[in-house]
Amino acid sequence: MTSAAPEEGYERGLGSRQVQMIAIGGAIGVGLFMGAGANIAKAGPSIILMYALAGVIVFFIMRALGELLLYRRSTGSFAEYIREFLGPFFGYVTGWTYWLLWVVTGMAELTAAAIYINFWFPSIPQWVSALVFLVVLFGVNLISVKVFGEVEFWFSMVKVTAIIGMIVIGLGVLTLGFSDAGDTAAASNLWSHGGFFPNGIGDSLMTLQGVMFAYIAVELVGVTASESEDPEKTLPKAINTLPWRIIIFYVGALVVLLAVVKWTEFSAGESPFVHGFSKIGIPLAAGIVNFVVLTAALSSCNSGMYSTGRMLRDLATSGEGPRIFARLNLRKSPAIGITFSVLFMAIGVVLNYVVPEKAFTYVTSVSTACGIWTWLMILFAHIRYRRAFRAGRLPASSFPAPGGSVFSWVAVVFLLFVTCLVAYDKDGRVSLYVGAGWAVCLVIGWYVLKARGGAQPLDQSEAAEPEYARK
Repeated sequence: MTSAAPEEGYERGLGSRQVQMIAIGGAIGVGLFMGAGANIAKAGPSIILMYALAGVIVFFIMRALGELLLYRRSTGSFAEYIREFLGPFFGYVTGWTYWLLWVVTGMAELTAAAIYINFWFPSIPQWVSALVFLVVLFGVNLISVKVFGEVEFWFSMVKVTAIIGMIVIGLGVLTLGFSDAGDTAAASNLWSHGGFFPNGIGDSLMTLQGVMFAYIAVELVGVTASESEDPEKTLPKAINTLPWRIIIFYVGALVVLLAVVKWTEFSAGESPFVHGFSKIGIPLAAGIVNFVVLTAALSSCNSGMYSTGRMLRDLATSGEGPRIFARLNLRKSPAIGITFSVLFMAIGVVLNYVVPEKAFTYVTSVSTACGIWTWLMILFAHIRYRRAFRAGRLPASSFPAPGGSVFSWVAVVFLLFVTCLVAYDKDGRVSLYVGAGWAVCLVIGWYVLKARGGAQPLDQSEAAEPEYARK
């Protein structure tokens, strides 16, 4: 039931430090730097608990994915395991849905980047900034995986260093009382202004859909596996350090931020970190933080282009997408698939021209819905694998998930609960309408594939052969 996307064509150009930093950077994105503002306004200090709760569930998902990735070597993406355990139809749906996830996430990141540019240049239209960033990152991804890995390494390094610096400065404000916010900064800000749940538990839970968007990208480690030098060592390390990344970069950063500046001063449409450091009054601090969050947005969009090209190649080699996407260029990059994805990401530029005030909300809600579907399929595939392993039909993984499939079931229930919240929310409901239309398109595409003889895997030598070799 499974067909491997050949790894011979890819360049194993991602070293250990790059995979580790991609994993770290994947946990720090626009969902924290930009989306946290609206979430804080809705939930108050309880948003800290929401990020921590969602982080625990994401760790369960990643341990499930890790067990799948190392029960046998993957030569494609995690969609390969979904085909194996849930059938070719679900592999096909998940592959294309994950492609859509990164396309709309790329739109969100471009939108956020354009908003950050307005901090310095308010006269530049959002769509112009979005278009410039789209073209630059497109060029980076066409060169080679080594260039992508190096750019992503330094993007992530900037994010990690900045978050740690923000926490240290915030702790200094709290303990030493320096800066303009020193007189009002106190741990009591976490419960003094309406309590820890100022708007009620219900409103806090409603932020979970936005919070889950913040964690989209952690599964990117599963896409980098085929281009990692030593996945047996790097993948477990990257996944096992996830709880520490969540504790430091999400929980720690938000605790310090909301203690320094009371939650009532934050609002949607701006980065809470930029606003917080503006209140502190450190010279140039707000501009520096704005540069960091701009880097975070570009980093995530860069990762999106990378993953969509690989996912389209995996679909093509499995006979579930146009075979032209299986081709590699001279530098062993799936250039045609990346170009196709970038053309769709350009829709985000159009949204920034037509509805700049709503662009971020619309695309993040669609991205969250796609992410929930992808995570659910990973969890169900893991549950099926564990069942086959217990029956003695499959070998053990070198990286077993704690508790077997128990925590996978916990994560499934949680994700279904978040889906209900999305359906209840007026703005988030847009993603379900888009999802229904997307499902119709996928079903039609599947029947077209079957009418043409089914999903026939591409010949391995053809898929591994670079495009230039066919000319």
